[in-house]
Amino acid sequence: MKPENFIKIHAGMVVYKNKRIQSMKAVLEKIGKIGIVPVVVIDDAEKAVPLARALEEGGLLCAEITFRTARALEALQRIHREMPDFLIGAGTVLSVQQADEAISAGASFIVSPGFNPLVVKHCIDKGVPVVPGCATPSDMEKALELGLETVKFFPAEQAGGLAYLKAVSAPYTSLTFIPTGGIDTTNLPGYATFDKVLACGGSWMANKAFIQAGDFDRVKKSCRDAVSVLLGLSMVHIGVNTNNDSKSAAKFFAEAFDFSLRETSASIFASESIELMNNTGKGTHGHIAIGANNVERAKFHLENRGVAFDETTAKYNDRGKLIFIYLKEEIAGFAVHLTVKASS
Repeated sequence: MKPENFIKIHAGMVVYKNKRIQSMKAVLEKIGKIGIVPVVVIDDAEKAVPLARALEEGGLLCAEITFRTARALEALQRIHREMPDFLIGAGTVLSVQQADEAISAGASFIVSPGFNPLVVKHCIDKGVPVVPGCATPSDMEKALELGLETVKFFPAEQAGGLAYLKAVSAPYTSLTFIPTGGIDTTNLPGYATFDKVLACGGSWMANKAFIQAGDFDRVKKSCRDAVSVLLGLSMVHIGVNTNNDSKSAAKFFAEAFDFSLRETSASIFASESIELMNNTGKGTHGHIAIGANNVERAKFHLENRGVAFDETTAKYNDRGKLIFIYLKEEIAGFAVHLTVKASS
């Protein structure tokens, strides 16, 4: 068999590339697009499905049910049965037996607080994504040795936060992380814009008090707020079609408002907020540029809200990361595109 048709999973074991491996990657890719994994501790299984619906309606289409309570397994089963498209995982998995119970109940991924080689190897053998907790270079090297591409950075803030993660992850260029522990909307943007962070885990959107009170509207709003912070959407500039009159328009802005000018091959910027197109550009009147922390993630969430995109306009950087794309429809005569923020 040709080498490209197989992949080493862990020491002494080789399996062929197949749908199982592709499925494992697909789960992690979806987690990356969602960007936040709600970590849920639930005591009442009756509240599991209403909770999952609130998470979904708030824009977060996944959850990690931690195996810290007696009803966790039943909660996972209920969500999987009632909402089969909702991405549900099991957290705080400490043994092979717990992993098997979670997988049988419908878990699509397994998360553990530490690095247990037995649990990791067992999940890999079963073709189920596993994200073990890693806080040291030694843990990360063990993960790489077993063929993992993503690990949980835990406890994130207590272990040193984003600065520590950036330093410790530098030698491991192929490894991505799901930081969890002490993360909320105040520090989420920093983690979310670090290119080695696949997603962030957190419990603030669905804390125990919300769940116990059955306050699922509060959960929904908290999720929406978290997604808003995660995406960081904001207007970057407005592009105006000037009918080949960009220079005189630019002169007006410079003389009337003391705006500085910056010329490009296609336009003149009057300040960085107004782009005067040399020729008629996309859109009846022009275009509006919306900045995002992560364009691929923003595209996923906007599509979930019913927004369509023109795939022919997509642009990628040299690492294959989406950095630019137009929406399919004009808004009030303006084309609209997403672009990655300069600081991202």
